[in-house]
Amino acid sequence: MVSGHYDSRCTDVLNFTCDAPGADDDASGVAAALELARVMAKRRFDATIVFMAVAGEEQGLFGSTFFASQAKAQGMDVEGMFTNDIIGSSTSDKGRRDPFTVRLFSEGVPTTETPAQAALRQSIGGENDGPSRQLARYAKEVGENSATGMHVRLVWRRDRYLRGGDQIPFLQQGYPAARFTEPAENFAHQHQNVRVENGQQFGDLLQFVDFAYTAGVARVNGAALANLAWAPTAPEEAKIDTTQLTNDTTVTWKANPEPDLAGYEVVWRESTDALWTHTIPVGNVTSYTIPDLSKDNVQVGVRAVDRDGYRSPVAFPVPQP
Repeated sequence: MVSGHYDSRCTDVLNFTCDAPGADDDASGVAAALELARVMAKRRFDATIVFMAVAGEEQGLFGSTFFASQAKAQGMDVEGMFTNDIIGSSTSDKGRRDPFTVRLFSEGVPTTETPAQAALRQSIGGENDGPSRQLARYAKEVGENSATGMHVRLVWRRDRYLRGGDQIPFLQQGYPAARFTEPAENFAHQHQNVRVENGQQFGDLLQFVDFAYTAGVARVNGAALANLAWAPTAPEEAKIDTTQLTNDTTVTWKANPEPDLAGYEVVWRESTDALWTHTIPVGNVTSYTIPDLSKDNVQVGVRAVDRDGYRSPVAFPVPQP
């Protein structure tokens, strides 16, 4: 899923008569979702992609909350959700311009984590390996390329301080979700009455939108969505063997159902690294042992690969019962 929100606001969130153009917040995100739909409708994918514009974000995430709750009630399998909220400007309030960076916010500890899951996470150190973190890593890996020309700056946080977005209701329903936002916001150009004060223009006006930058962010979204929709799903029931003390690392998982599956890759990284740094192609198997690599020292995962080379997000294994 990919979304933007089409409501806008001035200083008073409940003032429905003021001039609230909402060019950056969030016509930019809606425009990206609409353009992605136009372009991607010409392609065929293995999974359904939902292009969505929601209302009531500024008043309390009403549209996305309704959709996410309905999706959960209907048993919808949402493998990932991206919201594009404030992706229209590459210039900060200090005048610094960064036309090639977009921030991607993602939570670590899942919002829906149970006490039992929390205890397990605390014992194995999985704070940076929740489903939304894996989704964000994936978007960075496939979204940074010569076609997009963009750098995806991962921010290990659900959202900015004092702020929130349409990814949150999906997180509350247990779905992986993340938020794209421009590199440095100009707060005079959002949530403000349109006015000139002491020679400064306030208001979320079209003149402050960098269309080439917005297009770059849309390309990152497109790369992430296309790769996810063509790739296999992340392996299910990924487990790490902790039944005995050993300096080897053994991972097992359930076989994927896709008919075009080619095999799997086991990945690992230092526990302090943000991204997966090592990849081991292991073939079409459901178990693999990395000799002389202690699970105590690194983070390990597994992902599926199809015959066209599309890779799934990484599944983070937990100890076997």
